[in-house]
Amino acid sequence: MKFLIVFVALFALALAAPPQSDVQIVRQDSDVQPDSYKFSVETSDGTSKNEEGLLKNAGTEQEAISVKGSFSFVADDGQTYLVNYVADENGFQPEGAHLPVAPVA
Repeated sequence: MKFLIVFVALFALALAAPPQSDVQIVRQDSDVQPDSYKFSVETSDGTSKNEEGLLKNAGTEQEAISVKGSFSFVADDGQTYLVNYVADENGFQPEGAHLPVAPVA
């Protein structure tokens, strides 16, 4: 009897689980150089990401990578959200219509 109860409970869990979707890469490009890179990827679920990085001040104490990019995705509410960003010596700086904006001091 215990086996039957456990079996029925596991069967109910399996039926209640959300369906798994197979997300596929539909486009992918990249270009990697000694002092820079670019890449982009797009998947079948509407997600995309583009990024490019550049080595600044190579060989100096201030050597750093400066990155610019964006990504977008379709959320559970059906809306597509876009985030543009810069990541450099000043940190990660995202921008998007759905993101809160820090108050100006």
